[in-house]
Amino acid sequence: MRIKQLIILLLLTSLIFIVLSSGCSYKKPADNPDKITIGLSMATLHEERWQRDVDALRAKAQAKGAEILFRNANNNIDNQISQVKNLLSEGIDILIIVAQDYEKSQQAVQLARNKGIRVICYDRLIKNGNTDFYVSFDNIKVGEYMASLMVSKVPKGNYIIINGAKTDNNSFMYNKGFKNILDKYLYEGTIKIVDEVWADDWNPEDAYKCVDKALSAGKKIDAVIAANDGLAGSAIEALSKKHMAGKVLVAGHDADISGCQRVAEGTQLLTVYKPIDQLAEKAIDVAMGLLKNDYYASNKIINDGEYDIPYEMVEPVAVTKDSLLDTVIRASFHKLEDVYRHVPKNKWPSKK
Repeated sequence: MRIKQLIILLLLTSLIFIVLSSGCSYKKPADNPDKITIGLSMATLHEERWQRDVDALRAKAQAKGAEILFRNANNNIDNQISQVKNLLSEGIDILIIVAQDYEKSQQAVQLARNKGIRVICYDRLIKNGNTDFYVSFDNIKVGEYMASLMVSKVPKGNYIIINGAKTDNNSFMYNKGFKNILDKYLYEGTIKIVDEVWADDWNPEDAYKCVDKALSAGKKIDAVIAANDGLAGSAIEALSKKHMAGKVLVAGHDADISGCQRVAEGTQLLTVYKPIDQLAEKAIDVAMGLLKNDYYASNKIINDGEYDIPYEMVEPVAVTKDSLLDTVIRASFHKLEDVYRHVPKNKWPSKK
């Protein structure tokens, strides 16, 4: 009797395995397994960092003997869907995608699935996408770094928060990081948020309009937390019109050269450096592992709203005026002479 039950159990287990496997039938690299083609679908190259990502991904792929086919959607979801179709028609072996729209980009995932192509979300998660992997930074920690340093300098007063695009899941993660730190102060009433906006497609003009409107209305502003350096730059531009740049503290992130220059000049309190080289290397390692071994080990997961997705995370680094030399410059992310271009040379830090 026990033997019969054991046989039935084994048959049922095998059936479950077959059903699960049949739902995930992936294409193997083409006739020549040594020549792997990775499709790269970028949402945009508007911000400086994204071109760095493309260059790093190409270099890392080439070092592993793989080739990158690249498309840029220019912040247009219809372009992204069309370009993914094109990449799939060119016979890519795996797709790395920076989602233009964290909900609608799910269509691109389904197109790849239909062709048996695995999908890696690069930096931006796709909602309910059930992708094969997510490779990004600790985006909640990015927001926490920004807000934590800000409240250490401005523990009470009026804040403006300028979030990123609502179509980008990272915007909500950064915002969660902001609020993790600010909620205590908001509850106590020592900090008040006088305005909070979401920038369409990360458009810096929305940041300028928000700060300019608040200043024109006579609102007192003590601090601005902007979700990237582009938004921070436009907020500072609006402050400059009222001769308030450097007096109202502003936080951004991405460690763009312009953001780092403002940190060096004192008009921006901080930025956050995200080691793109490390992120690109992880993405290519994951891609090669999935293609050659059918798996890539990860001890982290993130929920995309419906599914738990394996997650490779790179730690971000907060950057202030005092740490520019030991972070972005020492990492060769930027050159000292570029960061301090607008600072008198006698005020440059000396390399140790």
